[in-house]
Amino acid sequence: MKKTPLLHGELSRVIAGLGHGDMLVIGDAGLPVPPGTPCIDLALTRNIPGFADTLRVVLSEMQVEQALMAQETALASPDIAAAVAALMPGVAVGQLSHEQFKALTASARAIVRTGQFTPYANIILIAGVVF
Repeated sequence: MKKTPLLHGELSRVIAGLGHGDMLVIGDAGLPVPPGTPCIDLALTRNIPGFADTLRVVLSEMQVEQALMAQETALASPDIAAAVAALMPGVAVGQLSHEQFKALTASARAIVRTGQFTPYANIILIAGVVF
């Protein structure tokens, strides 16, 4: 059995297969998944699992070089923006419009769907290297 916090086999495999610059999206329950983009659906019910909990566990296994969020997040969901800042100190988090964000998700290796019912609780994690 694994020693690290992430137990979900499919998500663990996706993270293990990421290369430098690959993107992994963690999204709220309403984020659309573009056709052809794999979706790892963790949503059980409203807010379970939550965005911050999911991000925390993903970060336990994934080396993140930078991240992207919608500009609208800080205004519409300041608690989400604060959680990202607390969980990712020292990681540059760029901003783009929500429409640009959704378009970019089509290039992700996978989208992880959470049960979060908070607007703009979405992030694109860009893989770094550990050396």
